[in-house]
Amino acid sequence: MLPKQYRLKRRSAFQATYKVKNSTHSGGVTLFAGKLKTAIKQEDENNTFIPPTKVGFVVSKKVHKRAVKRNRLKRLMRESYRLLLKENDLANSQKYLSLIFVASEKLLDKNFDYVKTNIKNLLERI
Repeated sequence: MLPKQYRLKRRSAFQATYKVKNSTHSGGVTLFAGKLKTAIKQEDENNTFIPPTKVGFVVSKKVHKRAVKRNRLKRLMRESYRLLLKENDLANSQKYLSLIFVASEKLLDKNFDYVKTNIKNLLERI
């Protein structure tokens, strides 16, 4: 399970991330990236604490009508991100305040390795 400090929870946080319009797509997964942390760093030069990147995972009802299938896709994406976080293999993603991974229909019948490689590619590309 992804630790609480890394979860994107509030609706306002999701909307703010979507408003930035910084996105990329690969193999059935779209990644939306929020604001850069450098903007916050410049405002608070005295404060050394930099908040961790918050991550959200979204699967629409348009992808599949059954909640079981949608939840499985979210679990696959969440676990692949958690393992990449554990391996410190997140590339440029730590520069952003928030990230949202959105799954599409292409991802329904794919296995864990496919999902993990696509998420890793997205994180390197952003």
